[in-house]
Amino acid sequence: MTDFIIHWIVAGGYFGIFLLMALENVVPPIPSEVIMGLGGIAVARGQMEMLPLLLWGTAGTTAGNVFWYAIGRRLGYARFRPFVERHGRWLTIEWDDVERVRGFLHDHGGWVIFVFRFMPTFRTMISLPAGMAAMPMPRFLVMTFAGSIIWNGVLAGAGFYLGSRFAELDRYVGPVGIALTALALAWYAWRVATWKPRG
Repeated sequence: MTDFIIHWIVAGGYFGIFLLMALENVVPPIPSEVIMGLGGIAVARGQMEMLPLLLWGTAGTTAGNVFWYAIGRRLGYARFRPFVERHGRWLTIEWDDVERVRGFLHDHGGWVIFVFRFMPTFRTMISLPAGMAAMPMPRFLVMTFAGSIIWNGVLAGAGFYLGSRFAELDRYVGPVGIALTALALAWYAWRVATWKPRG
């Protein structure tokens, strides 16, 4: 995976960063930690500039999240109800839960989107309910971009600091990402096993 990303960064430059960050939000196995970390290393080597790296990378992040937002907007809130009632166990939610999330996003949606950009497991998933709740697109874009550029700046800054010592970045970031993913999967399995409809 690392060699693939390096190839794209070298061959595609800033546009390659944009494409990879967009794909990372549509196909999660491509890790943003590695993409922006390598971009930061390229800045340290004088092959890229930090500001264009952050702008292109964050634009890619935003584009990938718009993909899920558009799906949620097209699916809609009301059309989601039969799906929840049929597959509630596997979703581990009931329709009351969906209504609470919709209300919370309606009242506090902008800040929820912003904060979730710093959560490795859920920063893309929040875009789907945001679309379903019909959050205004301008607010969604601003909060997605604002939160993402800070997160991407942290990753790129770590790569810049470590310079050519990418193995050190990968040594720490990789296991953390794997551990968070494993915890999320374990939490989901526990939810499915213990889920009972309140009704």
